[in-house]
Amino acid sequence: MEFDVELEAHTGGAVNPSKAEKAVVYFFPKAFTSGCTREAVRFNELYDRFKALGFEVFGVSTDGVETLRKFAERYGLRFKLLSDKGGGLARRLGILRPSGSAERITYILIKGSVVRTLRGLKSADEHADRALEEAERAVSGAA
Repeated sequence: MEFDVELEAHTGGAVNPSKAEKAVVYFFPKAFTSGCTREAVRFNELYDRFKALGFEVFGVSTDGVETLRKFAERYGLRFKLLSDKGGGLARRLGILRPSGSAERITYILIKGSVVRTLRGLKSADEHADRALEEAERAVSGAA
């Protein structure tokens, strides 16, 4: 699974999540929708716990960078949102929906390699908590 790609961050500049020592890369369908808003707010609430484990958190959607900037500002998000405008990365990963948005999915990366994947997440409300559990398992080496 290839994450060696640069995406534009809502803060400006290009970011390659695979360059982080440890990363939680979560894809969400669309900024400002009710589920994706709750999901982002919860990732923000758990941000310090992810950081304590050594993880950077990146939220990725096919929204444009300006939409993501407004979304991050409105909700005070402390992690970077990355724009996969056009869905190139989502398409490569096989998670691009016919609507042009990405599926709700999370990849846990350590040293650029995907070590865990959270698929089939219907509930935006439990997404961040499940991602934290998987990050903890990845660090501890648990199955």
